[in-house]
Amino acid sequence: MAHHREDVVRTALAVLDTHGLADLTMRRLAAELDVRPSALYHHVPSKQVLLAAVADEVLRRGPRPDVVGPAGAWPARLVDVAGCLREALLAYRDAAELVSTVVAFGLGADRPYADLVAVLDDAGLPDGLTPTAARTLLHFVLGHTLDEQTHLQAGAAGAIADAPRPGSDFAVGLGLVVDGIALRASVGRPGTPVRVEVDDRP
Repeated sequence: MAHHREDVVRTALAVLDTHGLADLTMRRLAAELDVRPSALYHHVPSKQVLLAAVADEVLRRGPRPDVVGPAGAWPARLVDVAGCLREALLAYRDAAELVSTVVAFGLGADRPYADLVAVLDDAGLPDGLTPTAARTLLHFVLGHTLDEQTHLQAGAAGAIADAPRPGSDFAVGLGLVVDGIALRASVGRPGTPVRVEVDDRP
C-alpha cells in the first residue's frame, strides 16, 4: 500500500504516544507502516526532519490560543498562549521532550514562539527585549511540562517511589514570569506594573 507523508507523520505520532521518544526510530516506524526503512526517506529526508514534522503535528492538534486582542490585554493573551502550549504537550507522551529538542535544534515547532512574539509586540517592551521575553516564556513552559511528564512517567513505570504530585504550580510560576515582563514593560511609563491573575490549570 502506498503511503503519503501525512500517513508517516500520523503513525510516528502514534508510536511516540505508545512507546515514547526513545523508541521512535525509523525501523520501528517502517515496521508499523509495513514498509522497508529506506522507503520512509521518500517522505522525510532524515530522522531529524521526521521529529520536526511530528512536533508540528502535536502543536497543530493542540488548542489555538487567542493571539489577537486589545493591546492592554496582552498579559492575559500571554497566559493563553502558554496554557495552550502546555495543554498540547501534555496530550502526548514525551511531547515536551520532543518539542524541546526540535526547538533547540532549530528544526521547527516555531508556532508558539511566533505567537508569543506577536502578543509581546503589544507590551511596549524596551528595544531588543521582545525576543528574549518570548524565549524565556517558551523555555519555562517546555521545561515545566517536561518535568511534569518525566515525573509522571517515571512514577507510572515504577522507576521512582514518589507518589503522584498533588497539583501543579505551573500557573503560579507562569504568573511570576509574566509579572516580570509586565514590570519591564512599565519602566519609563506612568502608572504601576500590571499584576497578572492566571487560572490554576490542573
